[in-house]
Amino acid sequence: MTLIVAFLRGINVGGHTVKQEQLYKAFSSLGLQNVVTYKQSGNVIFEADAKEIDEMKAKIEETLRNMLGYDTAVFFRTISQLKVMIALNVFEGQEREGTSFLVTMLPDAPAKFLLELPLTIPKSTAKIISVVGAEVFSVTHGDGEGALPNPFVESKLKVKATTRNMNTIKGIVKKALRR
Repeated sequence: MTLIVAFLRGINVGGHTVKQEQLYKAFSSLGLQNVVTYKQSGNVIFEADAKEIDEMKAKIEETLRNMLGYDTAVFFRTISQLKVMIALNVFEGQEREGTSFLVTMLPDAPAKFLLELPLTIPKSTAKIISVVGAEVFSVTHGDGEGALPNPFVESKLKVKATTRNMNTIKGIVKKALRR
């Protein structure tokens, strides 16, 4: 069994309020093992056979669509993948007061990232600083910029994506490893 995290796009933003208990029930109803949620932003940790991940994704998306009444994109990452993401330390040297470190998860790694980096998102100080595999790493500096990387990346790459703060990623790994 593999520890997997489902990152759900659009949960508890834009009027789409979903209680953690609902997510727990949805995932448990599919027979997934040791289901736990993390924070209120659509992060669900569970154990499953990694060989069934594509089938699982479709079932989870269908279950959520039926439960919520709208489509929710699901992005899987294993705890091992998250540990590697943290170990990359792409934000080194970016620290300054008020800075947020964000990871935008794509469905797949692009064959070629079409934007030259680092790239400041238009009309902001938010910057995309790196792309590694299916993750886009950004730095924001407050003033509501934390929400900018996701729609910018989606519009430029023409894909659905979901973004989390690196502190959330670290918290998920910590919680998963304590189980």
